[in-house]
Amino acid sequence: MFDTKESSRGFCSFQLLIIPSLLLSSALCPATDNSALASPDRGGETSINSIGMEFIRVPAGTFFMGAGEDEEGSSKEKPRHRVSISHPFYLGRYEVTQEQWMAVMGGVNPSNFLSLDRPVDEVSWNDIQLFIERLNKKEQGQLYRLPTEAEWEYAARAGSDTAYAYGDDPEGVQLGQYAWYELNSGKQSHPVGSLRPNGWGFYDMHGNVTEWVQDRYDKDYYSKGPEENPKGPATGRKRVVRGGSWINQAYSCRSAFRGYYSPDYTDSDFGFRIVRIIEDASR
Repeated sequence: MFDTKESSRGFCSFQLLIIPSLLLSSALCPATDNSALASPDRGGETSINSIGMEFIRVPAGTFFMGAGEDEEGSSKEKPRHRVSISHPFYLGRYEVTQEQWMAVMGGVNPSNFLSLDRPVDEVSWNDIQLFIERLNKKEQGQLYRLPTEAEWEYAARAGSDTAYAYGDDPEGVQLGQYAWYELNSGKQSHPVGSLRPNGWGFYDMHGNVTEWVQDRYDKDYYSKGPEENPKGPATGRKRVVRGGSWINQAYSCRSAFRGYYSPDYTDSDFGFRIVRIIEDASR
């Protein structure tokens, strides 16, 4: 299993709970940084599904995606470009846990680091599609999917324009407050939500487990993709991963960092979080 890696490891209740909150501005403006495009509250309204997954409502909005000119980053993270998310969506506050995976997948747990409150690991992009299919059937009408790469980075940045959601931090001085990565993880994953969240209330967007997203990978997609709701290239064999993990350097936990793997690839630092689709955007 560990010999099949195909890309660089350089990124080394049963009730619905609704909590109102102010929404973020989605107005377009001639800004050059994300702080000017959004003035986020500390998370939007939340909901919890039948297996205890908690979601935060992410409003429509516009941000700058990719690494800035002054940020250490690879060519596949550039150019920084303007992206508009035209519809709100719910995104998991936490990475999907082993307990939640087992509740959907009939008690089967593929994880290496066994603990119900840790993120499920050793799951491929293909495995996740089966999980989502079963969850959609279980929830009877709620529709779930992986986030697009743009949705993921929008939520990870939480209105920030810096390398990490909390700031640039070139020496990684504060990263250990937000992320489980190579210097503080003890070479293993940790229970979700153990460290500090970003400004919109999402935990472990930096570190813990690397997260699969929906998109296929194309190193040049940032130069040719649409501004509104980019969904990745229509063709391509590999899928994108984001966020870095417990095994990675600080560099690989940046908001702009991109990796890519075959959709059947698994590892003990690979997991995911999911989107719950809002079909009526006026809600």
